[in-house]
Amino acid sequence: MKQLVVVSGKGGTGKTVFSASLAALAGRAALADVDVDASNLHLLLGPEILERHEFIGGKKARIDERRCSACGRCRPVCRFEAISEDLDGRALVDPLACEGCGLCARVCDVPAITMEPSVSGEWFVSRTRYGPFVHARLGIAQENSGKLVTIVRKRAREIGESEGREILIMDGSPGIGCPVIASLSGADLVLIVTEPTPAGVHDMERIAGLAEHFKIRAVCAVNKFDLNPANAERLASWCGGRGIPLVGRVPFDEAVVESVRRGRPLVEASDGPAARAVRTMWDRIREHLA
Repeated sequence: MKQLVVVSGKGGTGKTVFSASLAALAGRAALADVDVDASNLHLLLGPEILERHEFIGGKKARIDERRCSACGRCRPVCRFEAISEDLDGRALVDPLACEGCGLCARVCDVPAITMEPSVSGEWFVSRTRYGPFVHARLGIAQENSGKLVTIVRKRAREIGESEGREILIMDGSPGIGCPVIASLSGADLVLIVTEPTPAGVHDMERIAGLAEHFKIRAVCAVNKFDLNPANAERLASWCGGRGIPLVGRVPFDEAVVESVRRGRPLVEASDGPAARAVRTMWDRIREHLA
């Protein structure tokens, strides 16, 4: 089973719109939304949730106030300032500020502090009319998103292989950090979605460098290329110089906004210029995957 991950280097380039359309065009595909910090592919795929699982991202300190002797040793060693005191001098932990380092538990002589598993979010196995879909929701101010990405993509791959799916399509995270690196691991092809803006150019160069570092083949698509033709040509020239095939030039089209409003993939909601460009892009992606 081939693995295609759609990334952007930055948010707002349209990668989720593209991912949903590719899911609709692919036929026998398994799907995953590995943008766990801001998962939204489900808004376009209309999934029916079949399984719901807790994500344990790490541990948090818990203080048993009945055993706390109010010695005050834990508070000064917490570099995250997650420990405060109540009116009687007993320690209190702010779970949002706690990073789970465990130092407070080590210095507590009673001991009144234990490190307990913390639920950081949820992940789901769903069914869509485009194929099985694995996605997640990370809790507010929670970390270890790279670990959650690995869980989501691994489960999606297992389901896809068990059902004989031909391709796994993943909507990746923006940026170049840990969640992106986790989503790129094992991919056969990276589709970099960019836009003809200074930020789009800059961040496309960064994500292309990341793919090159991990020796993963990359192709590029320029969204809303007609908003700044000069920058679009600069992008095409840069990709050509780096040996990155340009598989799509998608024009600005108000039908994209309408498809999102209706909660449908663009290629199903419209037969306009953007949808036609995405269909052509998919044909070229298939050639590179083959």
